[in-house]
Amino acid sequence: MSFTAALMGISAGSTQITQTENLGPPCASAKAGNSIHMELSEILHPEAVKAFGKLTSKKRLFLDLGEVAGACYGLEVNSAVNALQDRESLGPTGVGHGVALPHARIEGLDRVVGAFFRLDTPLDFDAVDRQPVDLIFALFAPAESGVDHLKALALVSRTMRDPDTCTKLRSNADATTLHAILTAGPVIKAA
Repeated sequence: MSFTAALMGISAGSTQITQTENLGPPCASAKAGNSIHMELSEILHPEAVKAFGKLTSKKRLFLDLGEVAGACYGLEVNSAVNALQDRESLGPTGVGHGVALPHARIEGLDRVVGAFFRLDTPLDFDAVDRQPVDLIFALFAPAESGVDHLKALALVSRTMRDPDTCTKLRSNADATTLHAILTAGPVIKAA
């Protein structure tokens, strides 16, 4: 089982994680105690949310994710695509129930960022349950992000494990609505 699949075992319903560790900008809190709040609204730019009718391959998906990451976050498209493909070669990031969480570390990136795609026609993704995926949440993290990358994966995993959230995402094709659904869930604090 991949690390991402293991994360799917975390309870559902979170769109925020609170930690007491100072990891610096952009998530560092101005409040005393160095509390950090990581929210999907900080990771996911509204323009990085897309609805597609159909993508023909995982390679095409990664190219489209790279192009969105380039347009929204200034990443070099080929670097983003290659990083996603390199990570995927270690093991598939299709975590089951029609959800994939591809992720990669990128040199020169200063914070964790994401892109979300909703597909009308599910795509074969070599998921752990062998089901095609229609909800894809990709994360791009700084090469040395460590804790931030893991917290972002946990946050996205919790969000995408929530059946109500996935139902809402699957029943909407408007990118603005999809972004609102992803960034408006209940708050659960984690130690």
